[in-house]
Amino acid sequence: MPTISMFFGIIIRMYYAPSEHNLPHIHVYYQEYKSVVNILSLDTIVGELPSKQQRLVIAWIEIHKDELIADWELCQNGEKPFSIEPLK
Repeated sequence: MPTISMFFGIIIRMYYAPSEHNLPHIHVYYQEYKSVVNILSLDTIVGELPSKQQRLVIAWIEIHKDELIADWELCQNGEKPFSIEPLK
């Protein structure tokens, strides 16, 4: 599972296996926390993050939603996603 972005100690990853997942989502890691976040609805599907890091991830998704959807489509075709600019 490649890392597509890292910022403020948060790691964002996305699987790339054709048709393995239904909803467009990312996997988020921060220290001992893990979560899976829906790219379209911004809802947490599984897991949790501290509230500050959750807000940072949501802001990053909102800024990069088009790029994330493009990466998701690549992943669904079995192609490696591109890196996305971190939150600054």
